[in-house]
Amino acid sequence: MPLGIKPIIDFAFKKIFGSPENESALIGLLNATLASKHPIVSVEILNPFSYQEFQQEKLVVLDVRCRDAEGRYFNVEMQASSVVGLLSRLVYYACDLYTDQMRLGDSYQFLNSAISICFSNKIVFTDTDQAHHDFELVDTASGRVLENSVGIHLVEMPKYNLPEETVSQSSKLEQWIFLLTRAQDFDATTLRRLLPGIEFGKAINVIEVISLRSEDKQMYDQREKAQRDFEWSLTTARQEGYELGVAAGVEQGIEKGIEKGIEKGIEKGIEKGRQEGELIGQVMLLEYLLGIPQSNRDELLLIEKENLQAMVTDLRRRLRNRNT
Repeated sequence: MPLGIKPIIDFAFKKIFGSPENESALIGLLNATLASKHPIVSVEILNPFSYQEFQQEKLVVLDVRCRDAEGRYFNVEMQASSVVGLLSRLVYYACDLYTDQMRLGDSYQFLNSAISICFSNKIVFTDTDQAHHDFELVDTASGRVLENSVGIHLVEMPKYNLPEETVSQSSKLEQWIFLLTRAQDFDATTLRRLLPGIEFGKAINVIEVISLRSEDKQMYDQREKAQRDFEWSLTTARQEGYELGVAAGVEQGIEKGIEKGIEKGIEKGIEKGRQEGELIGQVMLLEYLLGIPQSNRDELLLIEKENLQAMVTDLRRRLRNRNT
């Protein structure tokens, strides 16, 4: 019987890779992603899994922060939904990990690498089939890389096509993608046969435990519902904000078009409305995620674009501060 547990759900992901007793699973995932000449042999999880964080947290919690034996810092996250500003957020997380190492009196020369790793269940770059992106600080002329600095790995999971029949011959990263996206479709015995190895065995054991233990399964079901609600609110906020913004933009464009040419005015008005509509959608979504009263949509339509952007910036700051 299929396990029915999706590792991309925050509770499952964090329990698999954020539990100290499952260190080998996290190490396996990191080594498969980094493909370094110097594999990671041990890690210290800085924000370990706890039931309390899921009982109290309304938002989707999907990051695992850790440090390896060489002192490198990692932030590993599963991004199950499409989020505005994802790439900027990954840069922010990597820089935050980097600068947070400094203490009063420390020397810059002792800073270690900080790497942000994101497994996205949505396609980010639609203009390429490349699925694994490795960003570093590099000199565009010489190709020289700044060592011991910041880096970002983005893995677009929907771009992988991994048949069951050949997954055992695939790369380690492809095998992890298979587990993350297909574990719910198989029983534990089949998964262990398809994905041999201690690191996969640890992960499969956790998935099996979640499917069997009532406490874990109850929390998993609760978090899966929360993720569905999040997706719904994201889609609704974007659509409503877009439609309202475009409608307002058309109206404003027509008024200005009387003086500057109706056709050109409408075109500019639609573009202006689209941009403001997206900002309105972001404001509504961020307010929902913060659990604060949502602004009236009609009132938001009256706010200038610059002020809407300022609202988005402030709400994002409040959201980051709440999650630290």
